[in-house]
Amino acid sequence: MWNGDYSFVLSNLVKKDFKVRYRNMSLGVLWSVLNPLVTMGALAFVFTIIFPSSKQHDMAVFLLCGLVPFNFFAMAWNTGTGSLMENYSIMKRVTVPRELFPVATVLGNCVHLLIQIGILFAFTLGSGLGVNRYWIWLPYVWLMEIVFVCGLAMATSAINVYIRDTRYVVESVNTVLFYFVPIFYSYDRVPPQIHGIVHYNPVAAMILALRNILWSGIAPGWPLIRNLTFCSLLTLGAGFVVFRRLKAGFFDHM
Repeated sequence: MWNGDYSFVLSNLVKKDFKVRYRNMSLGVLWSVLNPLVTMGALAFVFTIIFPSSKQHDMAVFLLCGLVPFNFFAMAWNTGTGSLMENYSIMKRVTVPRELFPVATVLGNCVHLLIQIGILFAFTLGSGLGVNRYWIWLPYVWLMEIVFVCGLAMATSAINVYIRDTRYVVESVNTVLFYFVPIFYSYDRVPPQIHGIVHYNPVAAMILALRNILWSGIAPGWPLIRNLTFCSLLTLGAGFVVFRRLKAGFFDHM
């Protein structure tokens, strides 16, 4: 399936997604820098000035460890959900696995993710936290988030062909999820009875792993890595199965 020809198509789809997204924006890719910084500034103001009891040390790093993975998750899942409908004209002309389209959209968002990771690293080093031996885990935890989002995008992009409201459902879920994962509050604030749910939520697990590594300078912990891996791979497999079951009727509903 993933031969050289398909790899070429995938790389061009990723480039197309990147170019189209910023084609009519005067600031272009600079939005990838401004978005997390503006949100971080607003949250830092609220939780250091209005609610000073919530203040954390190195607040910028604390917030960015939550905002960067969540921003990627929300944007990649949302755009991945609409990827089949937006690439319908290409699908009619090019015979390639349809799974390439949501995957390419998610990978296209990785360009913005890399920029925001650079911001996170700059604030981490600028805060004096420095590099530690647990940074070796960072590529793996980022990879698991990408795998997780690819699985979600495959499932919801296929469903969106049949039920066009799916993309709006995804947007609503992302809005709610912003408050249900520990972005602007610590894991200690989560009630003990739902600790397990948080650990098995790959987005929350990703945030906790980043904070352990970058903010606290400790190992992410085997249970966290195990749960992140299990849920990400399970979601990828489930997304692939849903996509395969639904793709036969795509052209009848587009």
